[in-house]
Amino acid sequence: MLELRPNCECCGTDLPPESLEARICSFECTFCVTCAEGALRGHCPNCGGELVRRPIRPAEKLGRFPASTVRKVKPQGCLPA
Repeated sequence: MLELRPNCECCGTDLPPESLEARICSFECTFCVTCAEGALRGHCPNCGGELVRRPIRPAEKLGRFPASTVRKVKPQGCLPA
């Protein structure tokens, strides 16, 4: 099950579970659309994989399967993949 991480690893922007702005790679590294399509050019800086829109978990499932609250932010910000 996806963690639904709460923020962009590059800039720290909040990405709530219902956000259409969240992008992830196959390892669930999480970025905002601005960083993903801008500095990262659609590729994860950690693994080099493709960044795609994160699916939205139905609201009625969040109670039983909550999103992560663990924030990860790269101190160096967004560096191209």
